[in-house]
Amino acid sequence: MIPSVVVFDLGKVLVDFDYNIAAGKIAARGRIGPQAVRDLIDHSPLLFSYETGRITKNQFFAEVCAATGFRGELEEFGRYFSDIFAPIEAMVELHAQLRRRGVSTFVFSNTNELAVDHIRRSFSFFGNFDGYIFSYEHGAMKPEQRIYEVVERVTGRSGKQILYLDDRLENAEAGVIRGWQVIRHETPEKSKAVLEQLHLLGGEKAST
Repeated sequence: MIPSVVVFDLGKVLVDFDYNIAAGKIAARGRIGPQAVRDLIDHSPLLFSYETGRITKNQFFAEVCAATGFRGELEEFGRYFSDIFAPIEAMVELHAQLRRRGVSTFVFSNTNELAVDHIRRSFSFFGNFDGYIFSYEHGAMKPEQRIYEVVERVTGRSGKQILYLDDRLENAEAGVIRGWQVIRHETPEKSKAVLEQLHLLGGEKAST
């Protein structure tokens, strides 16, 4: 079955990121070293709380300041924390090809308000999706099944109507559980090849 919507993970699929960039800048304005800052903001319980909406942006900032001694204001911290992304140009172009062929596309990401605001301001391609499902807005994080249910409500699709790309195995497998078609994203070339096999790219778009 040819999928009717394509759902993209964000980090390491559409944009690359490096928390070391943020850690170095935040550490320079605080009292602990870059590695300790990275441990605090990358895959930590504090980041989990922020990215599942359990704490607000201001609360997250206050917790980081208390732990690191960061001496700047929220606006400065926000720049340091979120200016860690670079578009993966081959995937941005792949998405653009899908859009030119009339394919509906969505972003589905474990992420936070600061990151989303920065990406939206910085990268024009980010505005060219039909919808967005962010963990911090729904109180759940991949691979929890209930946020996959949100994707189905937002897209109006289910099962094999959905094609989902994610680089993390556990997140991809959670899509398989729901009966979605799934690409475990490794390289743009491999993902593009699967899209071509599904008749979403290359030649005339087949009817669904």
